[in-house]
Amino acid sequence: MLVIGEKINIMSKTIGPAMKERDPEPIRQMALRQVEGGANVLDVNLGPATKNGPEIMEFVVRTVQEAVPDIRLCLDTMNPEAMEAGLRICDLQPIINSTSAERARLETFLPLAKTYEAEIIGLAMTEAGVSRDANERLMAATEIMAAMMEFGVPVDRLYLDPLLLPISVAQQQATEAIESIAMFKQLNDPPLKTVVGLSNIYNGCPEHVKSPLAAGLLALLIPAGLDAAIMDPNDDLQMAVVNTDEAVLSQDTTIEKSMSVLRNETLYCNSYLD
Repeated sequence: MLVIGEKINIMSKTIGPAMKERDPEPIRQMALRQVEGGANVLDVNLGPATKNGPEIMEFVVRTVQEAVPDIRLCLDTMNPEAMEAGLRICDLQPIINSTSAERARLETFLPLAKTYEAEIIGLAMTEAGVSRDANERLMAATEIMAAMMEFGVPVDRLYLDPLLLPISVAQQQATEAIESIAMFKQLNDPPLKTVVGLSNIYNGCPEHVKSPLAAGLLALLIPAGLDAAIMDPNDDLQMAVVNTDEAVLSQDTTIEKSMSVLRNETLYCNSYLD
């Protein structure tokens, strides 16, 4: 499974200031640390990047590529100019994170994916907002596929994301995401690739449940057909699931244990918030 390291993020207490101050060392060290942990791709998340977006993106991309030249980048920003500035200087095939089925986003990011031959993450949501169940996610995914063909971007460059929601406020949505992953695999032959932003699942939960909660869910997503996750590659428990994915697929007891962890930690998380 493709592990996309999530930690080069403008919201980080160390990386955010380093981006703004153009200090390369914290960014370089974070890139190295994530690759040492097992990341195959590194996410570069600038958020909205409304101020000096292209300049910051170029600085971060160059810094990361100098530190880990053999690692692909996944560029994450809502600023199209910043996105293009990063895509333009990527040495290896980049991933655009992300579009959705919203027409404005499709028209913004799919032409960039075509021009720079990038892969792209498609969030299964529309103008109406986050999909309520697996069927709505499937419909959004179908719209993204159709747009890929309309804009001349090969569908094998698409990663479909069912959009994980915090389990503390939307417990049922974890099940819907798992079902969506399996359904996405039936949309095309060969099957389309799938991805999740894994840490979304534990937003709002106490610190000590985050790792087992993410690992338990990951052990359910992989058998359903998950191909990639934007996650913490320095979390030993989560990486243990990734590194033993063949065992997870072949041992029902492992899946049952993971489901038990997921249920128990969800109950604890909800009781803690109450």
